[in-house]
Amino acid sequence: MLQKTHSAAGLVAAEIILVRQGVPFLSWEAAGAILLGCLAGTLADVDKPGSTMAKVLFPLSAFLKLLHVRHRTLTHSALFIAALALAASPLPALYYWVFVTAYASHTAIDLLNENGVQLFWPIKGKIRLLPKFIAIDTGSASETAFRWIVLLVSLWIPISTIWF
Repeated sequence: MLQKTHSAAGLVAAEIILVRQGVPFLSWEAAGAILLGCLAGTLADVDKPGSTMAKVLFPLSAFLKLLHVRHRTLTHSALFIAALALAASPLPALYYWVFVTAYASHTAIDLLNENGVQLFWPIKGKIRLLPKFIAIDTGSASETAFRWIVLLVSLWIPISTIWF
């Protein structure tokens, strides 16, 4: 998936946490949480040379490359998400849950891609949730449609909290 799709998923993850914790959408806390969600949703691609996160976090990306970490392995694994959750534990509860949930959303939507994810790294074998013939190819029309659905959900969440 493309960065903008992961960022949209991180946005939805942040909004879900905001609703769950009863934080008003029109607050500084919400603004920070939404920004964090959009960024954390893209963070797992630090392992992909040429990605925005690899450029922004070049020292980390270079270190992963030096260790021969391939895309959608270590940084997309359940083990890494758990370690990241542990490392992020000093954060305030709102930002902790936004960060972990948005980061995990990256792996979750990459499971819809035809290449899948090495979810149980270091155990070999990639997992995908959809059969190859309906899996979402990176940059395809199906990814664009998926992203628009995610963005519509991101509009619906705050509106639904006002109406319902």
